[in-house]
Amino acid sequence: MIINNLSTIMGRKRIKIKELHERTGISRSTLTKLYYDKTSMIKLDTIDTLCSVLDVTPGELFEYRKE
Repeated sequence: MIINNLSTIMGRKRIKIKELHERTGISRSTLTKLYYDKTSMIKLDTIDTLCSVLDVTPGELFEYRKE
């Protein structure tokens, strides 16, 4: 199972969805779906942008856990 850590990272950095939208240009609806882990697909460009703006690696943004 792939775990999405966006909400944890945003909480730790005290960043709201609105601010992340303004800093990344990623739509609020996409960010909301990612924040609440309600998406099954994500574009590589989106991962790249999030990692750059949040100063994290893809391995920090997502992690793999065996079920």
